Amino acid sequence: MKRTAFYTYITMAALLLSAVGCKKDYQDPSGPSSDQAFSSPQAITDAAVGLQANYVKDRTGLLYTTITSGSLLSRETFVTNPGNADEAQLGTGGNTVLNNNVVVTGMWAYTNKILYDAENVLRATNIVVTDKGYASGLIAYTSIFKALALGVQANFWQQVPDTIGSPNHLTSVGFISGQQGYVRAVNTINNALNAIAANPISPAITPFLPKGINVMNTLYALKARYALYAGDYASALDAAGKVDLTSTSSFIFNPQVANPIFTLVSSTSNIYQVVDNKMGLPAGLQPDASDARVPFYMTAQPAGLKFVMAGFFKTNIQSIPVFLPGEIMLIKAECYARTNNLPLGLAELNKVVTKKPADDPFGIGANLPPVAVATIPDLLTQIYKHRRIEMFMSGQEIEDERRFGRPTAERTRSYFPYPFVERNDNPNTPPDPTF
Repeated sequence: MKRTAFYTYITMAALLLSAVGCKKDYQDPSGPSSDQAFSSPQAITDAAVGLQANYVKDRTGLLYTTITSGSLLSRETFVTNPGNADEAQLGTGGNTVLNNNVVVTGMWAYTNKILYDAENVLRATNIVVTDKGYASGLIAYTSIFKALALGVQANFWQQVPDTIGSPNHLTSVGFISGQQGYVRAVNTINNALNAIAANPISPAITPFLPKGINVMNTLYALKARYALYAGDYASALDAAGKVDLTSTSSFIFNPQVANPIFTLVSSTSNIYQVVDNKMGLPAGLQPDASDARVPFYMTAQPAGLKFVMAGFFKTNIQSIPVFLPGEIMLIKAECYARTNNLPLGLAELNKVVTKKPADDPFGIGANLPPVAVATIPDLLTQIYKHRRIEMFMSGQEIEDERRFGRPTAERTRSYFPYPFVERNDNPNTPPDPTF
């Protein structure tokens, strides 16, 4: 399937968003002005809800581009049809990933669009919305997507823009390290938590927000994730301890806004599929034969492809989690390990290793005997192994590979090159990483 229609669509989108570098101006000249679009609490709420649509919808949304990129770069999946040239570049990696790659360009464009729109929502909320509890709900919900977009950029690019830019005029934005990008994500969440502490979220906003997102749990989970990636283990551990592991937070789909991975990938196997039941891991780290997470995430086939993806990609209306309880447990384990607390780190790891599917709200459980390790390096290796299995096809793989110091031979690239839509418009764009 050569996705000509998709190429046309994303090329048009890239042209419309060609200001992702300097200009950062996404206003539609045929639509309402910014003043009109953000003139009332309801209009601001509608704009905030639109952030989720840009995150989840179709091939252009960040769910598709992050899950596709993470799984192909880490060799969890492989391209089944070489006619899908852009995905094939990611699977091959190295210098074959071009600056005009559609997946890469789409991810860059839509992270910047979400950031720009989120900033407009946050700015207007503070000016227009007089109900402080309603305002804190808007700030919290919007901050989730702003933090996610910042996190995606820091995950896939070595350096990221240091500001969201100014509308309606050229701005040559500078760049900061990806780790500083994670710090910006944490700061975004802290601002939201401070707003909620000052004015608890009003129930009046709940009917207007998409169902499925547990706002408080998601804020704490994302703070734990990005604080860990930024190396702030105390903050990550504190935030992880505030996540309710019995509840869920998910992107909910319907026939109109369908699960993009099922609809585009697993329903036909014509773009990519899972490689095998080793989950992209090298010898010594591959799942145990009895690991119950393997049949959760993939299904063995009697003919043709040996395995096909399952997990959260089995139907067009299946929800996709924003985070997993197991991720939070493993964040705690890693924080303890990186601060040389082996007993507590091992205890948190074994909560994941021994977890039964019935004890997990999503049905994910290894159901294995506890592991035993004697050193911090061995503990970290086991944490890495179980992150890759527990969080299979989550889009977090490459950050994990870099952070745990895995050999570059285990992935096809460490960072993406900068799209031409950025380089051609912003003289501050850094050199492309060599790998």
